[in-house]
Amino acid sequence: MELGYWLAFAATAATLAAAGWVGWSAAEWLWFQPRRLERKLMAQGIRGSRYRLPYGDVKENENLVDEARRNPLPLSHSIVDRVVPHLTRVVDLYGGKNKVTFYWFGPSPRVIIMDPELVKDILSSKSGHFEKLRLTPIERLLYMGLFSYDGEKWAKRKRIINPAFHIEKLKMMMPLFSACCDELISRWEELVDSSGVFDIDICSEFQKFSADVISRTAFSSNYKEGRRIFELQKEQTELVFHTAENLYIPGSRFIPTQKNQRRNEIHREVTALLKSMIEQREHAIKNGEAKTDDLLWLLMESNRNAQEGDHMQDASLTTKDVIEECRMFYVAGQETTSVLLTWTMIVLSMHPNWQDQARNEVLQVFGQSKPTFEGLSQLKIVTMIFYEVLRLYPPGVTLFRHTYKEIKLGEFTFPPGVQFLLPIILLHHSREFWGEDAEEFNPERFSEGVSKATKNQLIFFPFGWGPRICIGQSFTMTEAKIALALILQRFSVELSPSYAHAPDNILTLQPQYGAQVILHKLHPL
Repeated sequence: MELGYWLAFAATAATLAAAGWVGWSAAEWLWFQPRRLERKLMAQGIRGSRYRLPYGDVKENENLVDEARRNPLPLSHSIVDRVVPHLTRVVDLYGGKNKVTFYWFGPSPRVIIMDPELVKDILSSKSGHFEKLRLTPIERLLYMGLFSYDGEKWAKRKRIINPAFHIEKLKMMMPLFSACCDELISRWEELVDSSGVFDIDICSEFQKFSADVISRTAFSSNYKEGRRIFELQKEQTELVFHTAENLYIPGSRFIPTQKNQRRNEIHREVTALLKSMIEQREHAIKNGEAKTDDLLWLLMESNRNAQEGDHMQDASLTTKDVIEECRMFYVAGQETTSVLLTWTMIVLSMHPNWQDQARNEVLQVFGQSKPTFEGLSQLKIVTMIFYEVLRLYPPGVTLFRHTYKEIKLGEFTFPPGVQFLLPIILLHHSREFWGEDAEEFNPERFSEGVSKATKNQLIFFPFGWGPRICIGQSFTMTEAKIALALILQRFSVELSPSYAHAPDNILTLQPQYGAQVILHKLHPL
């Protein structure tokens, strides 16, 4: 009897202690830590909104974004108030000479950095004090891979993946790029009616095109399976993005909702498809079959070289690691190129004089022949146009980092637990840095290169900057130049009357209602 009493007492005490610990942890996370961080920021003269339990500014910011998305814009490049209204509001309300402000994403302060020197310090990972934001379990269904890692794990991945994106490897992929472009051009020529014109949504077209490019360049002989992966990843992107906009509640992914179940189904199917492709390729390697020039082969070859060179198992990637990187080929490669080409065609439709200049340059360099890898470097005007489009319509509008230990930046000291938001789109559109024509399309500003245009300030970084700059930057630019050159050789474009100018941030900067243009078939001289 006495033993039973003490056992019951011990169980009750343990339960109360556990409940107390959970309660204290919740209070620390949701109240005490945010209040400490708030005091430390404000004590240094950094202005921002006051913390409100438990969501901070999340609900208010959602309302601002929803309101901004309701109506299209006039045809101009003044888009920041529609794309990131919550950021412009914070900067307008609290911005000062120090160009550092903050708002609250749940219990975490997000510090907006508008100072190029501080941005450079953060992206150079000064003293190793910064990390990528930790992904939620739901986000990890989409974002795992080189993109998501830090420290030695990131360095190891980059060493293995880098060779697959070397300039010589890109040259070997030219036939694959050209094959995809030929199919796109042929399809468009069939769509153009006898009058020589056709109204088309190029956003949808470029999504299919860039997916086909990734499928072929990543898996060459398996591009049909690759297309299936693209379809699944596109659906997964939409499911994950809408969740990522909100504050993640721990454990919510286990609730058997329709969206949770669908996310898990997609993850399993994509993993199975990729695993099958990798195993087939490993079997081909063992049998001594001829190599291909796709990214999967190059990645596996680089991985094999790393393992043999270091004589260490942990120097190489596991099958699971390779699956993660292949998944990221789709998310990063497909999205970036498709939106770059989409906005370029929209902008050239808005500025036909620059469209004519770009076409004249393409015809001068290539005539009616297919673009060559060597010839792409001679497309100075085309490159200027792409840079200006990337400035006005960057694929990713923000970058995030967070502190895991105290760090001094400029005159400020930031404690652990602070999130940094680097507003790419705000810096790209800043009149202070770019002049009064900051929101006008003027490719001439890049006529002497990026360094001259930016006056050596970090105010243009559409692919990131520093050691973590996008590893696929050259891949994207090569693909985009080939596609644009072939299009300009055969078509002119103008905006369709049905086009609504509505830039919208959904993982990348996309046209909310599509990108309707009218294609005009050009007849060779």
